[in-house]
Amino acid sequence: MLPGSIQISGETLSSAEVRDICAGLRENSVRLLSLRGCRLSERDFGHVCRGVAESRSLAQLNLNLGIVSNINRVKQLAEALKTNRSVQSLFLHGSPLTDAGLALLNPALSIHPSLVALDLGDCMLGDEGINLICGLLPPDGAKSGLKELTLSANPGVTSKGWGRLAIAVAHSSQLRVLNLDYNPLGDQVAGMLAVAVASSRTLEVLDLEGTGLTNQSAQTLLDMVENYPTALRTLILAENNISPELQQQISDLLSEGEGEEEEETEAREVTAREKNPWICQNNSSSQMVLMTSGLGDSLLAETEM
Repeated sequence: MLPGSIQISGETLSSAEVRDICAGLRENSVRLLSLRGCRLSERDFGHVCRGVAESRSLAQLNLNLGIVSNINRVKQLAEALKTNRSVQSLFLHGSPLTDAGLALLNPALSIHPSLVALDLGDCMLGDEGINLICGLLPPDGAKSGLKELTLSANPGVTSKGWGRLAIAVAHSSQLRVLNLDYNPLGDQVAGMLAVAVASSRTLEVLDLEGTGLTNQSAQTLLDMVENYPTALRTLILAENNISPELQQQISDLLSEGEGEEEEETEAREVTAREKNPWICQNNSSSQMVLMTSGLGDSLLAETEM
């Protein structure tokens, strides 16, 4: 376990354990709190929320797998986030949030000064929920917004909702990672997303695993990568009806773009060193291009799904 972290999975928490957790939060000694799939009373959940509100050190909060199980808990979490200023990454994957719950939580999310990563996968969201999420992707630096967004497995969203999200992604000045895996998107939505990726100056990772795509989608994505400059470095297309040949062509083109960017960066560094010999060289490693595997490192890598 990392220093400054509390990670408990799938256990029933006693009141004494919750008191210890809250003490750590109040003492600002906890940076990561993961209670994934744990069971605790309504009273103890309220205590945890008050601890989150008071903490100035908490950066990552994992309440995955049904901890936020009713509207009352959503309200308590929202109140905590209105006071908290430190949480950067919030995981609510597998919570029965629904659009109504997100509407209660959204005001706190939209004004939070530090939040950059949000996981709302498998939260029973629909089009109204997507409309709220679009507000967390402000255009052109109008205000701070999300850099990493997970919306996996929300089959209640229609093509209209995904189309609205695509528009928001196209104009977002900050979003770098978008996970839409295991949604029934189909080729029509994939075409909208291709336009969004071509327009975005920041999106580096797009996960479309298991989204009902065919070679038609792959050809559209191939044309986008081939003909338009894009920040995209990782495209995940596993578990779709797409030929290996098309996947390989897309992968090769993304790899070429990464190589060209590295050459340009090296040239700029050489020029800078020639102008100022005291500048030290930065040996940074490039991102991997993945077609059929996971995302690798994200902004704030989650402890457990």
